[in-house]
Amino acid sequence: MRFDAAVVVITGGASGIGRRTAERLAAEGARVAIFDADEEAAHSVAAGIVEAGHHAIAEVVDVRDAEQVRSGVERTAARWGAITTLINNAAIAVADGLADISEQDWNREIDIALGGAYRCTKAVLPAMIEHGGGVIVNVGSVNGIAMYGQEPYSAAKAGIDSLTRSIAVRYGPAGIRANTVVPGTIATPAWTSRVQANPDIFDELARWYPLGRVGSADDVASAICFLASDEASWITGTSLVVDGGLTAGGFGMMQTAVGDR
Repeated sequence: MRFDAAVVVITGGASGIGRRTAERLAAEGARVAIFDADEEAAHSVAAGIVEAGHHAIAEVVDVRDAEQVRSGVERTAARWGAITTLINNAAIAVADGLADISEQDWNREIDIALGGAYRCTKAVLPAMIEHGGGVIVNVGSVNGIAMYGQEPYSAAKAGIDSLTRSIAVRYGPAGIRANTVVPGTIATPAWTSRVQANPDIFDELARWYPLGRVGSADDVASAICFLASDEASWITGTSLVVDGGLTAGGFGMMQTAVGDR
C-alpha cells in the first residue's frame, strides 16, 4: 500500500474533502490524525476508520490557536512517530460581498484557511527537516485564481497557493515537497444550507463545467493522495487544478460569441 509508513495530519478532517481524504489515506496504510474543531464529528470519523480496521485518532484542534496545533502535533508524534505528511484542508467560506463583510468575518476566514496552514506547517517542519523530508499538500480553490465571490475565502486560498510555492522552494533541499490541490465546486456538507434553499443548485452549476457535473469529495481526495504519494516524488511547488474544466474557459460565452459550430 502507498502509505504504509506515513503518519498524516489532516486539518478539517471531520467532514467533506478532509473526511474522505482521511478515509482514503487510512485505507492505504496511513496512520491518520484528524485535526478538527468539531469534537463530536472528529471522534466519529476516527472511530469509523478504526472500525474499518485502519489507524486513526481525533485531535480537537482549532487551527487558529498555535498552542492547540503544537499540542496536537506532539500527541500525534508521541503515538506514532514523526509526522511525514500534512494536509492543510481546514477552511470556511461564509462572508460575501466586500462592502458588506465585517472585519471580524474577514479575519476569521483568513485566519482559519491561511493562518491555519501557516501554523500547522510551522509545527511539523522541524521534525520533517530532522528526518530528511516530508510532504505537505494544501487545499486551495478556484476562488484563489478567479472571481467566484466570497472574497475573504478567495484571498486566503490565493495566499495558500503562494505559501505552497514558498515552502517548496525554501525547504526542497531538506527533502520536503509542497503542492496545492485546487478544487472547483465540490458537493460536500458545506453546501447544505444552499442546497436546502435551492435543491437544484448543483444541476444549475453543472452547466458551467465542461465535464457536465460538479465534483465529489472523492475527486479531490484522489488528487491529494496522488500528490502525497511517492508517485509524485518529483512534483513540488505546483498547483493541481481539479475543477472539471471550469477554469479552462467559458464555453457558454463562446457559444454566445460565435454560435454553435
